[in-house]
Amino acid sequence: MKPLDIAIAGCGVAGLACAALLRQQGARVVVYDRLETPRPLGSGIILQPVGLHVLDAIGAGAAIRDLGAPIERLYGLSGERVVLDVRYKARGRRAPCGLGVHRGALFQVLYDAALAGGAEIAGGRDIVAAHDGRLEFAGGARSARFDLVIDALGVRSPLSRLPQAPLPFGALWASLDWAGKFDPAALEQRYVAARKMAGVLPIGRLKGEGRQQAAFFWSLKHVDRQAWSAAPLDAWKDEVRSLWPATEPLLKQIRSHDDLVFASYAHRTMREPVSRHCAHVGDSWHCASPQLGQGANMALLDAFALARALETQSNLDAALGEYARMRLWHIRLYQAASWMFTPAYQSDSATIAWLRDFIVAPLSRVPLAPALLAALVAGEIGAPLGAIGSVTS
Repeated sequence: MKPLDIAIAGCGVAGLACAALLRQQGARVVVYDRLETPRPLGSGIILQPVGLHVLDAIGAGAAIRDLGAPIERLYGLSGERVVLDVRYKARGRRAPCGLGVHRGALFQVLYDAALAGGAEIAGGRDIVAAHDGRLEFAGGARSARFDLVIDALGVRSPLSRLPQAPLPFGALWASLDWAGKFDPAALEQRYVAARKMAGVLPIGRLKGEGRQQAAFFWSLKHVDRQAWSAAPLDAWKDEVRSLWPATEPLLKQIRSHDDLVFASYAHRTMREPVSRHCAHVGDSWHCASPQLGQGANMALLDAFALARALETQSNLDAALGEYARMRLWHIRLYQAASWMFTPAYQSDSATIAWLRDFIVAPLSRVPLAPALLAALVAGEIGAPLGAIGSVTS
């Protein structure tokens, strides 16, 4: 195909990854965002080996590894019982691990890569619709016509037109200075059945800063959010301490309710991720709870697949069909896995929590199960890179 004119709606992980990859192919790319100066939202995430592979293709792999914290293990306790123990090395001695990163660090390396590649960033554009290759903005203005619009607006995208009902449980998040006796190479979690969950994740540092940080999170139902905001903060801290006393050095850094950000999640998948002038990527196509740690990685894989399809196909319709084919089975597998795993770690069901603790957790330690779980967390089930036509190095 001749070089395309492409509009990207949304300046997040998916949008910036698309911009950087498509500029490598010579496309003209304009990224539109509602914020005058785009910035990241959220705290910490784990980049899985598949996501890191895409960042290497973008040319941002070394930069993000310099900022992030290697994650070798996911570990969780319910009382004294180990109910989560996933080790990346179960896949093999040389198998790559995850990388805990601040979402701001990931945003910055992708933003830098997109700008260095020549992408245009157009801020202050509140996108409300897209028709025939044009974006429509709040107030009635429209963009020029593009060959392709990429919807990277996330879970609440007005372009995907899907139900917006959130999952019952969300989470309170904070990025804090690293402090306390936690494993610097592990995501650690503590549970009360599946009703309560606290977690600590090493996330490295932001660009230009030397201090190492941790993402702290606390699971909270939407219906309880208002009561939490109205209650004294110390009462909530006492609840956290009773579950996990080691969090005290982190809790000291939280001085008001405003130091915590509430994140909500949804579980849904578009039936058709492409149309004649539009392709959906990341959470605007498929979104799930964060239990498997795949959100940003799935977005990176979508961007990689779309760029590869546009590079290798002879026309736009064929490319969009190939993009959907490349990603279909991996997305179906992980949406199904997320749907099954989420109630075991965030729900009111005592029965599911009991099954997790006394049946599923012991079964996860039988031969072959540790390697399978590690591959699931690493994002490798379904061979997504092979479907895209790429292999890990």
